[in-house]
Amino acid sequence: MQYPISGSCQCGGVTYRLLAAPKMVVACHCKECQKLSTSAFSITAMVDAADLDIQGALQDWSRKAESGNTSAAKFCPTCGNRIYHYDPANPSAIKLKPSNLSDTRIIQPTAHVWVSEKQDWYQIPEGVKVFDKQP
Repeated sequence: MQYPISGSCQCGGVTYRLLAAPKMVVACHCKECQKLSTSAFSITAMVDAADLDIQGALQDWSRKAESGNTSAAKFCPTCGNRIYHYDPANPSAIKLKPSNLSDTRIIQPTAHVWVSEKQDWYQIPEGVKVFDKQP
């Protein structure tokens, strides 16, 4: 892979460049991520905030996680496409939603979390780490 990789929301109002490889790519099977993705799980690429160059206005949304921490999100105010999630107590650790990258080859989860809420029909590939809840 060659960096930077560009990405954008569905309408193009928010664009960004990912400047470096993610530290980890995770598939989350919790019910909240199923709602977010309208699918069986959500994909997250763990990156440093310094490795993202974002252009365009973003809107905020947040909720309390089971841990008691705040799970916050940034999204396009026009099309609603999520760009990333973060913990306001640690804003330098970004949970990028990488499906909106122009080159999605980095989307190869090495861990699956919240498999206790996984859809029964989905089979997790062999050789990846599996966690019942949040590790």
